[in-house]
Amino acid sequence: MKNYLAVDLGATSGRTVLATYDGEKVEMKVWTRFENPQIPMTGHIFWNLSYLYYEIIKALRKTAEEHITIESIGIDTWGCDFAFFGKQGQLIGMPFCYRDPHTDGAIEAFTRVHMNAESLYKKTGIQFMPFNSLFQLDTMRRTGITALKAADKVMFIPDALSFLLTGRCVCEYTVASTSQLLNAETGDLDERLLQFVGLSRKQFGPMVKPGTVIGTLTEQIQQATGLGAIPVVAVAGHDTASAVASVPATDANYAYLSCGTWSLLGVESPHPIISKDSRRENFTNEGGVDGTIRFLKNICGLWIFEGCRKEFKDVPTDISELNALCLQSTYDGLIQPDDELFAHPDSMTAAIREYCRRNNQPAPQSPADYIRCIFRSLANRYAEVIGILRTLSDVDIQRLHVIGGGSLNKHLMQMTADMTGLPVIAGPTEGTALGNVLLQLRAAGEVESLTEMRAISARSVETVVYQPKAS
Repeated sequence: MKNYLAVDLGATSGRTVLATYDGEKVEMKVWTRFENPQIPMTGHIFWNLSYLYYEIIKALRKTAEEHITIESIGIDTWGCDFAFFGKQGQLIGMPFCYRDPHTDGAIEAFTRVHMNAESLYKKTGIQFMPFNSLFQLDTMRRTGITALKAADKVMFIPDALSFLLTGRCVCEYTVASTSQLLNAETGDLDERLLQFVGLSRKQFGPMVKPGTVIGTLTEQIQQATGLGAIPVVAVAGHDTASAVASVPATDANYAYLSCGTWSLLGVESPHPIISKDSRRENFTNEGGVDGTIRFLKNICGLWIFEGCRKEFKDVPTDISELNALCLQSTYDGLIQPDDELFAHPDSMTAAIREYCRRNNQPAPQSPADYIRCIFRSLANRYAEVIGILRTLSDVDIQRLHVIGGGSLNKHLMQMTADMTGLPVIAGPTEGTALGNVLLQLRAAGEVESLTEMRAISARSVETVVYQPKAS
């Protein structure tokens, strides 16, 4: 029996997961939980990276205090965001949050001056979203952010936290691939794009593939935690890449949906899919495990539900009971989840009402109406995107694998099966943490391929199958 620690950081909360591998399957339990608040300050929104680092230290200290031996540590987080470090290795400022509105209009500002959208997409294969790292960095350059000027090193969030633990700077491939700085042909950061934002390739660490050992805990961290020289592994640093690695699939005839704050819906491809059609539909090509490309669409997901949930009064606090309110409604209106109204509104319910007003449909009247509207709209969008995937890729999509917390929402899962006409295989719920652990197993030599990793996943988790109902 061997133990591994997965650090899984999302856009609203974080946790560490202690996993045990017995040679056949992985068992996991949440080790620590903590919030990951978005910090509003000086007119911007930031992440408190030092706090996240301290929570990792606390989890490591707890491991030592309970006399548990761990083989390694792996960190996954959301994509696009990054941190700056000075020449002495010190953190410079707080990292900007991708939801900071300072990038509103950033795509137009960049493409007007530096490179047109067609050329940029051909180079990177990445969908256009204003918070992509390229546009964040260009915004900072244009507005004179001093941290950018002072930076000696730039690291994506999982790499930054690994650096604080090991003192080793790397640039993990899957999280780098979310940035719109990666050249799809070379698989490395593009020097010309970096020059546009005032940076150079040497300011980033060497590119490493998921499953690479970065280094071991520094002596300072060993003393602070009571642990020894534990290896830190560059897992698939982008949480969706780790989650997709855990899909318990036995063939390639499926689409995957990572269902949480964001819904990421796509297929795995052996090569980037970059065409006029994929650019028109704003699909993205992000790095996966074993040379795969995650060809996918970013959809605004349960962020909309969570925004409304904060405003509801006199509703169940239990999430399952709250979800079930959708059964009490017959509301048939639909919203477009990707509409800019839902990006960062002051009131999500007001944003939904405004969308309905603009589109000449009645607005929801009750929490049950809002919940049914959101779930049906997401399921409808999933069906639309799967239809587009079928025209853009060669994958024969016969089922939909859903991973992440949203897979527990049986009402959303059934609506998705009904609207897509596909069997929906829900689970693993903890797909990101499981994928994180599976890549640590790979680094330890316990498995050699993605196929073996998925076989372990299939033995380790239970799934629920939702069959589409006849209309």
